[in-house]
Amino acid sequence: MPPEPGAAGRQKGSISPCGRAGMAARVSVLPSLRCLFDDPVQIRVAGLQPQQAVTLRASLLDESGELFQAHALYRAGNSGELDLSRSPALGGSYLGVEPMGLLWALQSKTPYKRLAKRNVLTPFNVDLEVYEGHGDMSRLLGKCTNERWFLGEGVKRISVREGRLRATLFLPPGPGPFPGLIDLYGSGGGLIEYRASLLASRGFVTLALAYMSFEDIPAMPQILELSYFEEAVNFLRKQQQVKDTGIGVLGLSKGGDLALSMATFLPGIKAAVSISGSCFNSFIPLKGNGFTLPVHPYDLGRMKISDESGLVDFSDVLDDHMDPATWDCRIPVEKSLAKFLFLSGLDDMNWKSDLYCRDAVQRLQQHGRQVEFYSYPGAGHLLEPPYLPLCKVSIHRVLGMFVHWGGQWREHARAQEDAWRRIQAFFWQHLMDSDIPMSKL
Repeated sequence: MPPEPGAAGRQKGSISPCGRAGMAARVSVLPSLRCLFDDPVQIRVAGLQPQQAVTLRASLLDESGELFQAHALYRAGNSGELDLSRSPALGGSYLGVEPMGLLWALQSKTPYKRLAKRNVLTPFNVDLEVYEGHGDMSRLLGKCTNERWFLGEGVKRISVREGRLRATLFLPPGPGPFPGLIDLYGSGGGLIEYRASLLASRGFVTLALAYMSFEDIPAMPQILELSYFEEAVNFLRKQQQVKDTGIGVLGLSKGGDLALSMATFLPGIKAAVSISGSCFNSFIPLKGNGFTLPVHPYDLGRMKISDESGLVDFSDVLDDHMDPATWDCRIPVEKSLAKFLFLSGLDDMNWKSDLYCRDAVQRLQQHGRQVEFYSYPGAGHLLEPPYLPLCKVSIHRVLGMFVHWGGQWREHARAQEDAWRRIQAFFWQHLMDSDIPMSKL
């Protein structure tokens, strides 16, 4: 995070300004009001009456001006205090003991909005308010603001326009050597930076790479060239802070199959993570050196479009991946020397990612390869860094349609926390040949 201004910004215990008229309670965020977005925090309220009924509300305004909110009903303990790590919510956006529920339950008033960070140089400010009673929230008792950053202190953000590359490089502070990662998002395109910036904040030199729908890159390229991704690998390997034992690649959705292709066809890739992906080439031909991996056959006529909502379910558009007629589209991961981690949600409504991951894992195991695979009940397609709220439906930027991603709120939140830990530990183990330092998690 950028340096904190002034002594007040350096307070470890963060409390609301409670001297204002009507401010009867103190809301605190521990250990600090300022943190990284993937940091869990402890939210407490003090100064209430014993057993007082209150409502806690979180509010976040995104960069487009969209308001996301969550609220929960609580009752203070006998000492007049609340601790969200121990006190159960009695209703509202969630139930039970959920220390980070006010974050992962955020929803916009406008349907089908996805919370995503566009400018990683600024934080998301989350206003935490406590109101009297379980009713109309007319009397504010206390409040504070939690600054949640995507860029750790000292992390450098460098725009990359070298050759064909359209990317952003994030460098952790210090000489390194650090593990190097390439970060790929899905077919919605653009240059997505917030996951890469968080990974850099956790000690990885990370290159967020655009490959569709960005600047001079078409929204739907006729072909993707493996040499473009090789340029990215070579660029990253040249960075002085990157450990020279090999690169990792992380991809979500379409980025997942590209990560597997890079690990299979390009030298220098030591570890690959596929999130909600597949082990065949999807939607755009991939041209390599002397070969082209064709597109797995699909039929958009098999899209299911809800008459009532107009939401699109893509999960049946592909031909059967077990049909030998489709096998020339498979990515021959069994020929790769890289290590693999597959992650999928069992409630993915966009892609049969669990089925496709299991097929890849089985093929690798049949060739005597060790592989990690975690499948999460209740998780949807968009497995993101922790505390970003579930997006069940949003508009697909390239297709221009509202796409159903799936997922259940609490289960998806749990999956994101677990997956994030596993991704970091996996890369730390295979790129640095050591266990991840606990300080990084």
